[in-house]
Amino acid sequence: MSFSSKVKKELAGHISNATHCRIAEIAAIISMCGSVLIDVDEKYSIRVRTETDSTAEKFKTLVWKTFHIDAKIVVKKNAYSKNAETYTITIKDHNQAMKVLEATKLIDDQGQIGENLSVTNNVVIMKDCCKRAFIRGAFMAAGSISDPNSSYHFEIKCNNEKKAEQLIKLLNKFNIEAKTVARKGHFVVYIKEGEGIVDVLNVMEAPVALMEMENVRILKGMSNYYNRQVNCETANIKKTVTTACRQIDDINYIIENEGLEYLPDKLQDIATLRVENPDASLQELGQMLEPQLGKSGVNHRLRKICQIAEEIRGIPKEERL
Repeated sequence: MSFSSKVKKELAGHISNATHCRIAEIAAIISMCGSVLIDVDEKYSIRVRTETDSTAEKFKTLVWKTFHIDAKIVVKKNAYSKNAETYTITIKDHNQAMKVLEATKLIDDQGQIGENLSVTNNVVIMKDCCKRAFIRGAFMAAGSISDPNSSYHFEIKCNNEKKAEQLIKLLNKFNIEAKTVARKGHFVVYIKEGEGIVDVLNVMEAPVALMEMENVRILKGMSNYYNRQVNCETANIKKTVTTACRQIDDINYIIENEGLEYLPDKLQDIATLRVENPDASLQELGQMLEPQLGKSGVNHRLRKICQIAEEIRGIPKEERL
């Protein structure tokens, strides 16, 4: 089961005790994946079509608990995929359909089908709890979320720009920043930051998915931290090895051209130790001396040896390292 399916299954089990919240969620589902049909006798019916069984079951439960309407689910094989199925829930009775449409404000006083997409003046989503329910229903109907182990991506597909704008404003009410992009005739509201997706899971009231997401984020954060540590240590080791090789080359050049005795006694000791211990750190070299010498003292002497080697090579002072 995909992470998106697990989230929807969890949300499907969340049935609000408040009628107004259930109405807000029903309104979102009809708005995002439903349609209103009118026959030749001007009788209304509602049809919701989804490819997610959790969404179909939830819509059925919501209309039963809210309106005592026993909507039937019809399952058909998806024509475009052998494994996928399409779930259709229809409220055929005119009076029942009108009851739902009037409650969700998807029909006005003149009997015209339309949606109030205002965030501030829409009675269906006036309360914060109803805003949460509407976002939850919109995700159930037309949303998806990627597996956080792979990437961070949350989206809800809207069939027009006004619905996308409404969703973005609703998310903004909870301090969640979302963006929209046009894709294949739809307007997709999306979030690509892990923190934003955690926040929207919290708004939709999916605590199990939220904890799973947070655990993944923590593990990823730890992994990134240790990767940075390893990269830093690798870079330091590479730098140390490169410096040690250059020091040994300079010492060998001095010995081959002038002899070790060319160096002052203090420099001879550290030169001998460096050649004999190519992998030793400056601190370790300092501890081998008698008397012992600190890291900065060892570094100073080795730099002096390098300067002497450059003098022997005839490198001008201004060009020396």
